[in-house]
Amino acid sequence: MTRIFNDPSDFAEEALAGFCDVHADLVRQVTGGAVRRRRPAKPKVAVLAGGGSGHYPAFAGLIGTGLADGAVVGNIFTSPSAQQAYAVAKAAESGAGVVFTYGNYAGDVLNFRMASERLAAEGIQVENVLVTDDVASAPPSESEKRRGIAGDFTVFKIMGAAAEAGADLADVVRLGRKANSLTRTIGSAFHGCTFPGAETPLFTLKDRQMGLGLGIHGEPGLFDTELPPAKELGQEFVSRLLAETPHGAGDRIAVILNGLGSTKHEELFVLWLTIAPLLRAAGYTLVMPEVGELVTSLDMSGVSLTITWLDDELEPLWTAPAETPAYRRGNAALQSGDASAEEESDGAAAPDAFEASGESRAYAANCLAALAAARDSLHDAEARLGDMDAVAGDGDHGRGMVRGIDAAVAAAEDAAGHGAGAGAVLAAAGDAWADKAGGTSGVLWGAGLRSFGEALGNHLAPGPTELAAAVAAFSGRITGLGKAETGDKTMVDALLPFTETFSRRVADGGGQPAAAAWAEAASAATTAAEATASLRPLKGRARPLAEKSVGTADPGATSLAMIFTVMGPHLAARLAAEAVPAGRQPAGTTS
Repeated sequence: MTRIFNDPSDFAEEALAGFCDVHADLVRQVTGGAVRRRRPAKPKVAVLAGGGSGHYPAFAGLIGTGLADGAVVGNIFTSPSAQQAYAVAKAAESGAGVVFTYGNYAGDVLNFRMASERLAAEGIQVENVLVTDDVASAPPSESEKRRGIAGDFTVFKIMGAAAEAGADLADVVRLGRKANSLTRTIGSAFHGCTFPGAETPLFTLKDRQMGLGLGIHGEPGLFDTELPPAKELGQEFVSRLLAETPHGAGDRIAVILNGLGSTKHEELFVLWLTIAPLLRAAGYTLVMPEVGELVTSLDMSGVSLTITWLDDELEPLWTAPAETPAYRRGNAALQSGDASAEEESDGAAAPDAFEASGESRAYAANCLAALAAARDSLHDAEARLGDMDAVAGDGDHGRGMVRGIDAAVAAAEDAAGHGAGAGAVLAAAGDAWADKAGGTSGVLWGAGLRSFGEALGNHLAPGPTELAAAVAAFSGRITGLGKAETGDKTMVDALLPFTETFSRRVADGGGQPAAAAWAEAASAATTAAEATASLRPLKGRARPLAEKSVGTADPGATSLAMIFTVMGPHLAARLAAEAVPAGRQPAGTTS
């Protein structure tokens, strides 16, 4: 259990600040994460590792010569936001481009790619390398769907060494993807991890049981089985990985036996005593193997085995020197070039100035009331949403939604206080939601709210038609980013029925106020969310544990229906704009 904390919601931020203070000679904290203390004297590719907190030494502990140039750090087990990724990249970029590298999780993919779009629009070369090493999370025929777990480290190390040696962006990316294609990991959990402030772990196992095929975000194994002796566990790991030996692979391998947080080194050494002889008997030479904690999951009791098949190109990069706060190999000082003076900028964006009509500013008050209603509802439902998510996920949906809405309300109030119209208020809310909540739901809600606000604009109050267009923009942005469809057991299962019902009722007209159409649409969304209990998830982190989720409604669909239900009376209040052409009367009045 994680026992040392102040406010649990501040744990990740305080841990990062403490880390940066302890290792101030090597790293400095910036908006969104941390970067090397000093920038390179000559342009070099910036390798930026990223993901949620709770995995130390990944990701910030790997910043340094021969490894990462920076780390984008989200909340516990939660993807960092696009804003965080952008800010870290701006702080670390030195003229040769940046490459984000991270595990293959939906929230990370969305956020890092959105940050990449923004960087590319500014003329910065940017690429993404995803790690997909977890053999338990998808079959070989669907390897692109696999999660990234402890194989992250091998890929990061090879990319970092290539960038340190002066490789250009295209070559660093090529080598990273090559390393990923030659990396396989299998893991097993013995007991779940516990969030700071939580009273119980995310999952438990019966005595002398283990979950084979764990995830690093606190997910249980894909199936539970009897805990075998170390020799049998080692044989299981080795046989599963060698069964997936890449075509044409050589006989020299990098091997990582990784502890997940509370497995003692002595236990790992016992397991190694079985694994190493088996690999050698199979004809392999083990090149600088690592036994210890490199990619953890808070205090999870568990272990994973990673193999990367090396060749003449990858092996020198695997063995190259590195010096970071948590990992040292060889003498990195002999290989690193001179560093320039410390860079003070942290990559944060300047605040926007607001222009809006009085009518839009009046309707912004409705938007603030809608967000406040959503905040109250989510706080009340936090524990229930977390319990729903823990069935087949990491249990953080409730906490993530609360973090997101709290940040959204604060940002919206600040924007309104500075004269923003309705569109800018909702856009600010969306950006803050994505920035603080992270994860898939965070980036989708953030992007959706921004699109909703952009559709409303800052000059008129919406009538029913304009409100329907904003709902459609919200829906289109979320489905476009997430690529989910009805039946995938995601928030889209509630979103699309809401959008279709509201648009149809508004188009039918008949003198009905927008509030009535919204209420009917919210009811349709609620019914659809409840119906997801019978579905198997086809997207996201719950997919590998699909069977366990049957019987429980999707938490994302549930929270969306709940939020739209309570926001409706404010966003679709009977406005004067419904009775006369938009722009003739101020918004905010009711009839």
